[in-house]
Amino acid sequence: MRQFSSQGVHIAFIDVAPEGHDRGEPVLLIHGFASTHRINWVNPRWVETLTRAGRRVVAFDNRGHGASEKLYAPAEYHSKLMAGDAGNLLSFLKIERADVMGYSMGARIASFLALAKPELVRSLILGGLGDRLVRSAGLPEGIAEAMDAPSLDRLSDPTQRMFRAFADQTKSDRAALAACIRGSRQSLTPAEVGRIAAPTLIAVGTRDAVAGDPHELAAMMPQAEALDITARDHNLAVGDRIYKEGVLAFLERRA
Repeated sequence: MRQFSSQGVHIAFIDVAPEGHDRGEPVLLIHGFASTHRINWVNPRWVETLTRAGRRVVAFDNRGHGASEKLYAPAEYHSKLMAGDAGNLLSFLKIERADVMGYSMGARIASFLALAKPELVRSLILGGLGDRLVRSAGLPEGIAEAMDAPSLDRLSDPTQRMFRAFADQTKSDRAALAACIRGSRQSLTPAEVGRIAAPTLIAVGTRDAVAGDPHELAAMMPQAEALDITARDHNLAVGDRIYKEGVLAFLERRA
């Protein structure tokens, strides 16, 4: 992986050239909480899918995750700062505009980027995040408590157990993840969401108990549409065929 400095924070990323003809339409991928670029995008073959479609793919590990720098002060994980990392990476690579796709926490970050730097975002794809972008500040703070718990056995709440088990599986720095949860809990207002003018696709599994309603969020935005990922929960929707086909079709028809 390559690295760059985002205002002093070391961020690890990959930059993968398209296969065959380069359409000149790069895609920036932003992963979810406790994940990495590899778990969210490489292993489910998103990078392969997009590069085969002639698109340059840039994906990075969010601060506190994967091979990027670990920070332990919650204030270092404000959504605006994390969106700043994404924008700074595009600037570092001299990419003037990109299609931006985020999943879960990554979708929240992508939304903050689209609002703050609309000139960078050709289109926006929000996976695993519906109207909870405006109805809640993100994952519950109890997830931070799950990161701090001595072991998985001490937890009984299903959501806490799911995220703690995932963090253990990925061998994540749980102290950094706890700080991330505590610092990144910001939402957008309906008025702010309504100012995101980029063509937007909102893709959520029909069994996703975390994301909220994609149709409700789409109704708040001027150029948004919802995609139901049939019979998939928050985790299984990530690599689903319906999701991939929907994204490729959206990229073909978006302005």
